[in-house]
Amino acid sequence: MARTVGDTWDIVTSVGFTALAVTAARALDAALIPPLAHDDYAAKFVAAAGEPNLIAAVANTDMSSAAAFNAQWVGVRTRFFDDFFTRAGHSGTQQAVILAAGLDSRAYRLAWPADYTVFEIDQPRVLEFKQEELDRQGAVPATRRVTIATDLRDDWAGALLALGFDPARPTAWALEGLLPYLPGAAQDALFEKLHELSAAGSQIAAELGPQPGEVQEFADSIPVIAQDGTQPPIADLWYDDPRIDTKAWLAEQGWQVVDADLVAKAADDYGRPFNGLPPAFERLMRTKFFSATRKR
Repeated sequence: MARTVGDTWDIVTSVGFTALAVTAARALDAALIPPLAHDDYAAKFVAAAGEPNLIAAVANTDMSSAAAFNAQWVGVRTRFFDDFFTRAGHSGTQQAVILAAGLDSRAYRLAWPADYTVFEIDQPRVLEFKQEELDRQGAVPATRRVTIATDLRDDWAGALLALGFDPARPTAWALEGLLPYLPGAAQDALFEKLHELSAAGSQIAAELGPQPGEVQEFADSIPVIAQDGTQPPIADLWYDDPRIDTKAWLAEQGWQVVDADLVAKAADDYGRPFNGLPPAFERLMRTKFFSATRKR
């Protein structure tokens, strides 16, 4: 089923299912050498969600499954964003915002500086499921954590400000696995608002959305997880309408932008080079990631 204006989801439908699938991939990353995600919460989230294909893959450590294929690249992506937050926390940022946080557990599993705040934004039903499972486990965050239950197509910035976000303080922003699910105009508007809310010294790590013509090629490279056809294909969830050159736009606004080639990082920095990565995935991992620091 294709996306519609104002559509919503829980953790086992539509865009929410993709967050759960990524969580299963993080769980299976633990079986790869070396593991890169280090997420002890992931398998428990999968078990609690009740989706049988993902539960079986994780419970059986099925490394022939679609979820295990995803683990190869999801672990690399996770490590990139984990390292970003670690650096940002030790280089002057005082708060972090994880946009479309899904089942991200970084507020619990990373070491944060004292007096730091992590804000998580996502759909209400996704955050509700996540909180229920964290409470069931008795999980305690490693820093102050604030959740904002809202849609990024709505006034997320107003909701963020209302719950204590301080735009005068340098911020670490993460946009991981988010932008492909936004129309081009919404992506552009999001970066405009992000820039408006960012003090000098703020930092961004992001994974860009597709350009026209890229969605189907990428979708054709993804193994199917739900064999019963209940989950929509990625081509029905992503948008491939035109987007501005985000990195160029940020540079014009005073951000120093650094490209991140995750294929090279996997081989040279993380010790787990890719083997036989489909061309569409290789282009994604080489060209869609970047970090940026606001200089003025």
